Amino acid sequence: MKRRFLLGASALVAALAVTGVAQAQGLPPLEQKDSYTVGFAQSESNNPWRIAETKSFQDTAESCGWNLIVTDAGGSAAKQVADVDSMIAQGIDVLFLPPREESPLIPAVMRAQAAGIPTFLVDRSVDEAVAQAGTHYVAFLGSDFVDQGRRAAEYMIENFEGEQGLIIQLEGTTGSSPANDRKSGFDEAIAGNEKFQILESRTGDFARDEGRRVMETLLQAHPEVNIVYAHNDEMAIGAIQALEAAGRKPGEDVFVYSIDGTRDALQAIIDGKMEVTVESSPFFGPLACETMKRYAAGETIEPWVKVEDRIFTAENAAEHIGEAY
Repeated sequence: MKRRFLLGASALVAALAVTGVAQAQGLPPLEQKDSYTVGFAQSESNNPWRIAETKSFQDTAESCGWNLIVTDAGGSAAKQVADVDSMIAQGIDVLFLPPREESPLIPAVMRAQAAGIPTFLVDRSVDEAVAQAGTHYVAFLGSDFVDQGRRAAEYMIENFEGEQGLIIQLEGTTGSSPANDRKSGFDEAIAGNEKFQILESRTGDFARDEGRRVMETLLQAHPEVNIVYAHNDEMAIGAIQALEAAGRKPGEDVFVYSIDGTRDALQAIIDGKMEVTVESSPFFGPLACETMKRYAAGETIEPWVKVEDRIFTAENAAEHIGEAY
């Protein structure tokens, strides 16, 4: 009898231990309360998109009851990891994180989970083979980057009137989810289409100056280029600057396709220097607030809280430039 009791007690302890591990590995709960200490670990602030995203969180803070802590990693994944670790040490209630790259930020996401901090990935994700929404972090809030690249390509295919489209592709930050996905969406859309050929694809790190420098170099290697596809508007504007400096005429002998929907891009469309930009909204503050409150209320959050994006062309750019950033 005693031996049977001991065996039963051992089994109960083992079961409780397994349950405890399962709970530790699951999503941390979030108490409903009037105010939260919220961390927003920005990846960099070197372009209008990032600046607008940070401002959206700051503008939302008071109405959502956030004591908001904002950091800026300055384009360094290592610094962003350190920023998240610092926020964990400060005892934040919630973390909103736009991971600069897919793999280096995974340890930070895991440490936040282990510390009992609900984490929401914003506008960029991490490697899904290692960390998953609903298990290691609550959800990804963002656009369909593959679809963005596909839509840019489809507009190009439908509207390019030349005999042969010779493309330079300016990629975003190497290893980031938008760069990976915007490339795959575009490449898949033109695969097998003999009218279009990618001459070269090289990173411009989502930055205007780098996009300009890369375009200057690639123009020398590929003077025959007549299409530029940029993974964001900043690189597209940099490419336009390089083209004009080289005596080329964007909108006449080189056609530029892009993603983001910035004010400068819409103005370039109005000026006839850019064909299209697919929207990728940076205004995540209100969506982040709404999603966090749903989670605190006990709702099951969908793994991907999807943002629906518009497309801006010569037909509607002037109509929307007033709301652009």
